[in-house]
Amino acid sequence: MIGIFDSGVGGMTVARAIEELLPAAPLLYLGDIARSPYGSKSAPTIIDYSIENTRFLVDNGAQVIVIACNSAASVASERLRQEFHLPIIDVIVPAVAEAVRGSRSGRIGVIGTRATIQSGIYEREICREDPTCRVFSQACPLLVPLVEEGWGDRRETKMILRRYLHPLQNQQIDTLVLGCTHYPLLSDLIQPRIGRRVRLIDSSRATASHLRQQLADRPALLARPGHQPADNRYHVTDCTETASQIAQRIFARPITLLPV
Repeated sequence: MIGIFDSGVGGMTVARAIEELLPAAPLLYLGDIARSPYGSKSAPTIIDYSIENTRFLVDNGAQVIVIACNSAASVASERLRQEFHLPIIDVIVPAVAEAVRGSRSGRIGVIGTRATIQSGIYEREICREDPTCRVFSQACPLLVPLVEEGWGDRRETKMILRRYLHPLQNQQIDTLVLGCTHYPLLSDLIQPRIGRRVRLIDSSRATASHLRQQLADRPALLARPGHQPADNRYHVTDCTETASQIAQRIFARPITLLPV
């Protein structure tokens, strides 16, 4: 079973991508809506939350963990690998590899929460992958709350996006990493405001592809007894009407959110 956690519902974009690429794999999702967003919290607090989330998934049968939250991945990945002896995959490494591989000029932009941007994780990983790349980062602290509130189509959201993206436009980037799993829900607004020639890197799809590669030699993690139909479970620490609506939008079908 694959366990996935996020600070809210944005990580469901990762779950949806994994469903599409690994339809035989049972999924267990935990969205920590009650304590969202993580991006404005301190590193020790995010680490504590991440340990609690991972323990819930492991206690309920997860054999591999996907950190579907950039804020958690940026500060808690190493601690989780120390605490739990099972495969732990984060959303950062796959996104970095795709960004470096796809950039023509080596000028790469990153947008994310304050915690993700302040950690410097994307700059370090991109430059480790290719030292010739230049990375331009922009914290976008208002975007997660706007997504969680269902304000994706509001005029205010479009104005805020324009303000956040303007400095990156000035740097003439050709690739933009959506460094938060909530951001793919805004990609239709981000693309025209950053420019049609800029390639958007969706960490959700990159992570799903990376996970499939990692599990290619571990078929036991992908098997269901008797080849039973999917019985994926989606848990949340607080079930709101907006969360249910966003989940349905992501999966394009009704999703039952189970309380923890």
